[in-house]
Amino acid sequence: MAKLLVKLQRYFRRKPVRFFTLLALYLAAGSLVFLHSGFSGEPRVPGNRAGGEGPGLPYLGVMRLSRGFKAAATVAEAGRRHGPWFKSTSKEPAERGKTRENPGSRSRALRGRSGRDKEEERARYIGCYVDNTRRRTLRGMSFFDYKKMTVFRCQDNCAERGYLYAGLEFGAECYCGHKIQAPNASEAECNMECKGERSNTCGGINRLSIYRLELAQESARRYGSAIFRGCFRRPDNVSIALPASQLMLNMSVDKCVDFCTEKEYPLSALAGTSCRCGFPTTLFPLHEREDEQLCAHKCAGEEFESCGTADYLLVYQTQVQDNRCMDRRFLPSRAKQLVALASFPGAGNTWARHLIELATGFYTGSYYFDGSLYNKGFKGERDHWRSGRTICIKTHESGQKEIESFDSAILLIRNPYKALMAEFNRKYGGHIGFAAHAHWKGKEWPEFVANYAPWWATHTLDWLRYGKKVLVVHFEDLKRDLFVQLQRMVGLLGIAACEDRLLCVEGQKDGNFKRSGLRKLEYDPYTPEMRKTISGYIRTVDAALKLRNLSGVPEDYYPR
Repeated sequence: MAKLLVKLQRYFRRKPVRFFTLLALYLAAGSLVFLHSGFSGEPRVPGNRAGGEGPGLPYLGVMRLSRGFKAAATVAEAGRRHGPWFKSTSKEPAERGKTRENPGSRSRALRGRSGRDKEEERARYIGCYVDNTRRRTLRGMSFFDYKKMTVFRCQDNCAERGYLYAGLEFGAECYCGHKIQAPNASEAECNMECKGERSNTCGGINRLSIYRLELAQESARRYGSAIFRGCFRRPDNVSIALPASQLMLNMSVDKCVDFCTEKEYPLSALAGTSCRCGFPTTLFPLHEREDEQLCAHKCAGEEFESCGTADYLLVYQTQVQDNRCMDRRFLPSRAKQLVALASFPGAGNTWARHLIELATGFYTGSYYFDGSLYNKGFKGERDHWRSGRTICIKTHESGQKEIESFDSAILLIRNPYKALMAEFNRKYGGHIGFAAHAHWKGKEWPEFVANYAPWWATHTLDWLRYGKKVLVVHFEDLKRDLFVQLQRMVGLLGIAACEDRLLCVEGQKDGNFKRSGLRKLEYDPYTPEMRKTISGYIRTVDAALKLRNLSGVPEDYYPR
């Protein structure tokens, strides 16, 4: 063995080019294996350097972002968009264009179903059904997961929300509903394995494997899951604004909600003894709420509930999904300009992408690749950010070179106290998870604040300084007045979104990445020193915004 090593050393001393060639091939192969395992590009925060930002301003540090893994930039750039996962992680484009005939698929599906029916007494398989992307068979909630979808997961999500039916399609898509609105199809056409459970079948191409949920929670289906929207004045032309109606002498909230749910409408409006159903439209936008006392008329069928009056309607949002804004696709022709959706991490970029996709009907892209976002339905995540197929590009980058590569930008700014905590939770708990108590109490949190707090300020300052056409949107304003702020954002993107579509977005605004508010820290993680430093950064950003004749930061950034 020793002699062999000596010979190899002599060989490579004589021919060093071959040695370095082999070394490069080895590193490239290792990089490709790493990328294939699920690379998620995440901005990197380098350390601070000595210096100042200017007279009278606190030192902010040089907090520019790299694309991550800078030492292997060439390999990462090649693999990030065109690596092995582009062919192997998901086969949906290829599979949608062809049909698969597998003589054993029917028997395998039946075996899986029979075993599942014995094991789970929660659902009954009722057959394979036709589906249509323009008019869905099940018109309730839907979600996708192109890596981990299982029959049980789909059933569980639909049952939790009180739906009567759960349907799986294309191996990865889950649809819920109270009513099946399509004919049966041949069982052989439901022939695709579940992405997260190869032993079971999850529909096919435009085909749904549908289950009736025997144990759907009755309370959730009836009223518990309905969302209270408020008291509103009766609209003009009420029969057009709310087209479905029924007289209910024994009126109660759950009866009206059930009626509208069965009719597949997202809004249920109680008007005394009349129940009306419809969609939010320009005739009934739900923007001008009235005093709830005007609707405080006792229900005939439930003495502890209010049922509105003939002139003032009590409105609830049912579990029926408003599908007027759910269709999304890539741009039909290459975009003429690159628009950035820029934000500091934790400022709500993913939520803003969800809103923009619903409002415009086009996918958004990303400067990075995040497999978990792609699997949740952000199809533009896989495209190269310069592909021109997406309406705008998510980025957390700062620095002149990166910013000047975009033609215009929507700059999303959030209260740094909230943004830092949100990004810390994402970093240690995932997109909708939470950091552990040990992370908050350990060294991770102070180090995180020391590195990321200056970056919050320099990120905004860099975009204001180098951005070509920047629309500033505050996260807090977007939450408070979604309709108006979303109109501004869509306007910059050059899309004429109809008002009915924007009203639909308001009803679907949360998306799949809303972190639950149930797990909140029982104490303030910011020390007095942290608050003093962050307050300085807030004042710096506020001054920079006002210098450009923009409104400063929202008032709720102060006092801390």
